[in-house]
Amino acid sequence: AISYFDQNGKRLLQEPERGGKWLTGKTVYNSVVKNSAQSASNNNLDAKRCSMMSRDVFEAKLELVFDENEAIFGFGSHEEGYGNMRGKQCQLYQHSRKIGIPYFVSTLGYGVLLDCCSLITFHDDALGSYLWADVVDELDFYFIYGGKFDSVTRGYHELTGRVPLFPKWAFGYIQSKERYINAKEIVDVVDEYRRRRISLDLIALDWRSWPSGNGWGQKSLDPTRFPDPTSFLNALHKRNVHLMVSVWPSMSDGCANHCEMKKGRFLLDDNSTYNAFVPEARACYWNQTNTGLFVHGVDAWWSDFSEPFIADWAGAVEPEAHNRLIMNIQHFKQYLDPDLINAYSLQHAKAIYDGQRGTTLNKRVFILTRSAYAGQHRYATAVWSGDTCATWETLRRCIPSGFNFCATGEAFWTVDIGGFFINYDKEMWFWRGDYSEGCRGTT
Repeated sequence: AISYFDQNGKRLLQEPERGGKWLTGKTVYNSVVKNSAQSASNNNLDAKRCSMMSRDVFEAKLELVFDENEAIFGFGSHEEGYGNMRGKQCQLYQHSRKIGIPYFVSTLGYGVLLDCCSLITFHDDALGSYLWADVVDELDFYFIYGGKFDSVTRGYHELTGRVPLFPKWAFGYIQSKERYINAKEIVDVVDEYRRRRISLDLIALDWRSWPSGNGWGQKSLDPTRFPDPTSFLNALHKRNVHLMVSVWPSMSDGCANHCEMKKGRFLLDDNSTYNAFVPEARACYWNQTNTGLFVHGVDAWWSDFSEPFIADWAGAVEPEAHNRLIMNIQHFKQYLDPDLINAYSLQHAKAIYDGQRGTTLNKRVFILTRSAYAGQHRYATAVWSGDTCATWETLRRCIPSGFNFCATGEAFWTVDIGGFFINYDKEMWFWRGDYSEGCRGTT
């Protein structure tokens, strides 16, 4: 068993005397399209998918003994609104209003990072405390001592990467709407801000900016509603306003971007989402983004749906927490290796950041995204809390949620000011949003 002490001999953290580190062997079966693999076990000959034996791995468990009076924070952003994570159980996976990051910091001046991208559970109660990981090749974790939060975060950034500087305008006011229809509407909104002498630095063009018809996820603007993208961007820039465009990792079958991805075999087995874990697929994604949007002067990226799967999105009633966990993890495992299900957003952000920086060093990167993993800050991302409802209870929960997210060392977190699902007759939330990096109003 390992114990950790500061320079004065004070014990900070320890494992139980019996050891505290456990590995249990298991076999991973990947879900694949039936005609692409030989099934290891398949009782339904008409099934469209089958399970194929992949490799032998481990489940891992790291037991910890905390000081009775210490508090811990981190593990990402979770809609339950937890503050101090002591006495809590938390499942770390990705969802619209949930971001799992396997890192926490302690009021005793240390942090622990579990190097694992699979499903993770944090558990702390009177019977014991542990981190459990679904799939690992080995138990790999880092103990970071700093004495103070700033020093611990500095150590975390030495492991996971430094935070690049956003463009200055990204710290100003951002206006978004679900959704602007055409170029004229956006320019008119900007002109109205200027007429009223209200500060505006960035305006967001949300989903369905792509060509009408079978164009979902196509990274180019509809030629009917945006007939001259370069002139449109020039008009905004002359008004000292920048444009952020929503880009998705998924594409409709038949659109030009999808056809190119399919030809290169860069799609996951859902036949919609590109495989961000493949360098050539990331390069293809950026090339599409560059030729369709960036060359016209687009300034920032609204990287939506970066989880990139949500099994219960269309449900009328939110499932009970355990059922929701099982439903979503099973859905992830249909298309991603179980040891990668938390890391898609990290690789997706890398595609955009590396692509833009490889195209030009004269323009800083700004990515607003809905999902995150440890180290994603190095790709110039800010994260928002997801598609929330405009209630006072949601507002209460979002404050500790954002605090815990930033405690993980991921620097920038924000909200939909006013919420996403809203009552248009009420006014609320703006004061809270003023104190977020990426102050963005939603109308």
